[in-house]
Amino acid sequence: MKIFIENETRIHYEFEDPAPIIRKAVRAVAKEKGLPEGLEVNVLLTTPSVIRTVNQENRGIDSATDVLSFPYFEYEEPGVFSASLEKGGENILGDILICGSRIKEQAKKYGHSQKRELAFLIVHSMLHLIGYDHMKKADAKLMEEEQKRLMDEVLKIRR
Repeated sequence: MKIFIENETRIHYEFEDPAPIIRKAVRAVAKEKGLPEGLEVNVLLTTPSVIRTVNQENRGIDSATDVLSFPYFEYEEPGVFSASLEKGGENILGDILICGSRIKEQAKKYGHSQKRELAFLIVHSMLHLIGYDHMKKADAKLMEEEQKRLMDEVLKIRR
């Protein structure tokens, strides 16, 4: 799994660099879900104003949110990757945009570390990139169960 990370923020977190946490969470989901090696994920840590603009342009919602996910593949069944990859081509699983300031705000609000909050946002987004959603009650329940299971795996990994 190729992971491209860009940080447009100047936020100082309780950890030195968000990249290792992002990579760990992306790889844990990819491994647990059996995703092909040739996939790529783009992660952008950005500002509330950028998130708000992108949310308005793509979803018609004029507000900042903690995270946005843009999958490049369609799924018949959540979590089951069945597409063929292009040899030598860009095989982008999707894009993840995270509002950097929300990592700090939500960690404080929920009473856990900023590392855990960032890992959660990545796991949540990765699930969206592989076909999970939470628009219907049954889908939300399935996604929440998968999030919990995957977060347990991510938190076990020490690197």
